[in-house]
Amino acid sequence: MLKKTGILNRDIAVVLSQLGHTDTIIIADCGLPIPKETECIDLSISLGNPALMDILQTVMQHMEVEKVTLADEIKLNNTKLHHEITSKYRNMPTDYISHESLKKAIKNAKAVIRTGEATPFANIILHAGVIF
Repeated sequence: MLKKTGILNRDIAVVLSQLGHTDTIIIADCGLPIPKETECIDLSISLGNPALMDILQTVMQHMEVEKVTLADEIKLNNTKLHHEITSKYRNMPTDYISHESLKKAIKNAKAVIRTGEATPFANIILHAGVIF
């Protein structure tokens, strides 16, 4: 049966359906280095397309997220995107770690969704919650 609602990308739909409590996925800019052993769902079409916020908003509608983690560097080096994320998800617990620590966390993520985002430190770790 052809799916006509929700997330139509089959790779993202599968990853989300297999998440357990505290599992993580990362929504990344087009420059984040992703190890070969980590599943990469590459949505990048062109520089800036799709934007990280577009993908984040869609995934957040379909995933129970208990907290997000951002690179500390986003606060000073990408204030616009930082403000967009923290304004839209102001009630979401948010941690900050160094960009180097974020890159190390990739190996523990269930998947990285690569966007076309081309702004500095535009990467976000989503920590799966529970729906009950």
